[in-house]
Amino acid sequence: MAKIIFFSCLVILLLHPRTVKGRQLQGPGYQLTLSEAIQFAKNQNKWVRSVGIAETAAAEDRKATYKEALPSINADGSYQYFTPLTLFGGGLSHASTISRPPGSTSAALGVEALFNLYSGGRQRAKQNEQNSHLKIAQLDTHDQSGTIALQTAVAYLDLVRLNDQQQFILDQKRRALTRLANINSLYNNEKVTRSDVLRAQVALSNTQLALEQNQNDIAITNQRLDVLMDLPDSVRIFPADSAAMPKPATPSLTPLVQMTTQSAWSLQKANENIRLANAVLKEVESAGRPSVGLYGGYGLNYPNYNVFPAADQAWSIGFVGIKASYEISSLYHNKNRVAAARLRLRQTELQAEARLDDVRTEAEAYLIKYGEALNRISVNERSVEEALVNYRIQNTKYLNQLSLLTDLLDADNLYQESRIHLIRSQTDALTIYYRLLYLSGNL
Repeated sequence: MAKIIFFSCLVILLLHPRTVKGRQLQGPGYQLTLSEAIQFAKNQNKWVRSVGIAETAAAEDRKATYKEALPSINADGSYQYFTPLTLFGGGLSHASTISRPPGSTSAALGVEALFNLYSGGRQRAKQNEQNSHLKIAQLDTHDQSGTIALQTAVAYLDLVRLNDQQQFILDQKRRALTRLANINSLYNNEKVTRSDVLRAQVALSNTQLALEQNQNDIAITNQRLDVLMDLPDSVRIFPADSAAMPKPATPSLTPLVQMTTQSAWSLQKANENIRLANAVLKEVESAGRPSVGLYGGYGLNYPNYNVFPAADQAWSIGFVGIKASYEISSLYHNKNRVAAARLRLRQTELQAEARLDDVRTEAEAYLIKYGEALNRISVNERSVEEALVNYRIQNTKYLNQLSLLTDLLDADNLYQESRIHLIRSQTDALTIYYRLLYLSGNL
């Protein structure tokens, strides 16, 4: 019920423009939290839906394999009309014709059934194989859903960073305009040279170029989000969450790291591939074993050839028995197939062990980098405060002609870079967190 309400709200938002944070949107757009964007993408993305179809197909294959254990039943019928019987005597020189005894027609109708009693474990192996295929398809669905969720989270956080960066650039542009106006005033009063005016104009032009570049990056990232969420390219998405959203402490992620060795989708698929290789080996080995089945049938025939001469009458008969077969050539035909299946099983086991090592190393690396990212946030927060104080000092000194314009521009750039580094470190920490969630199979 909750999902229905959620998607209904999104449809309404798509059809009607709305105001977000006091800004009238140009075209359809809506505001989403990070969790809402992830959930929407996991349900709507084309790649996720495609693997869902593959999972359904694997389920149908599994049903078909289990139904192979039911008796196989064949029905057949035939009808023939015969021409007159030609008899030759004295070679081929004398010929005569007579009617085919006991009549010119014959017909047969019958049904046969075979119920497998033993086939060397082939049927059970095929069922286990399809069970593994279905399980792998299910894991593929979860994995693809997690991959799209991670891509959505990364794109969303990029959009958050770019939106905040846009505000920083607009602030810098306002500072540049104010600075240019002040420098023009100083120049008119012959307190600064023409070079200061030109430098201020160049700084303003660079800020305008940076603003254009950032706006283009926002449009590109927004389009990427639209594709991930299977929305029209014209839809604008406005993040409701900020880069300053709460972040878990590093020690709280330790259980998540430990969980990855069991819950990572790649490891679950690797373990299921081992079970699949085992099932394939059992199926190959079963080819060298005998087969035994319960065999029966019933038929209606015309005419009666069981008596001599053939009688113009219909007759029926049924039978039941045991049917056994053994392919003797399997003693030498199947030997290399079994050896190849065992080697592939060993290969799959080694791949699972290697995958475990990779996942464990990657998870531990994420944990270390996450702690580093949190520390960088603290450092950058102090840097922003110090850079702002430094800019104000340099601005005051320059207006009083106690410092050079170069010092003021450097202070302005330092303040801008420190703000950008802060927002980047915040989004980087969240990106690492969501990568760890995906790696542990929890996204």
